Amino acid sequence: MPERAQALIDRLKLKPHPEGGHYAELYRSQQTVATARGERRGLTTIDFLLVRGERSAWHRVRSCEVWHLLEGGPLALWQLSPDLQTIEQVVLDADCRRHVVPADWWQTAEPMGEFAYCGATVGPGFEFEDFGFGRDDAALRSAIGRLAPDLHRLL
Repeated sequence: MPERAQALIDRLKLKPHPEGGHYAELYRSQQTVATARGERRGLTTIDFLLVRGERSAWHRVRSCEVWHLLEGGPLALWQLSPDLQTIEQVVLDADCRRHVVPADWWQTAEPMGEFAYCGATVGPGFEFEDFGFGRDDAALRSAIGRLAPDLHRLL
């Protein structure tokens, strides 16, 4: 593990994230909003860190998620449309530090350098019940096989 990445994990008290990497929740708004899925916090944000060899496994969030590259990088981020027809890659680096993944789009990410320290902001706020792993979705696995077989490694 790079020394700087370990220092961030220690200083920020990051813990292992179920999708890979390390995280800590920073903010969960007190204000709530009504959604089709019920009441949700208006906004949540986390610190998130990936080191070389780790990945944010294919997953879907039912709300928009804004990725912010804070340090390190670059970070390769892929997103797949809800209809499983369009896959896009975005690279977060010094010239492009933020990107919005639309609600219900599948996503995955991995660092292209030693590590990527990011913020992830979700609105309406993140709840694990609004989260789904790609490894559990046969249609997603099939679409990745058809569109980008090399990205199966990120399931």
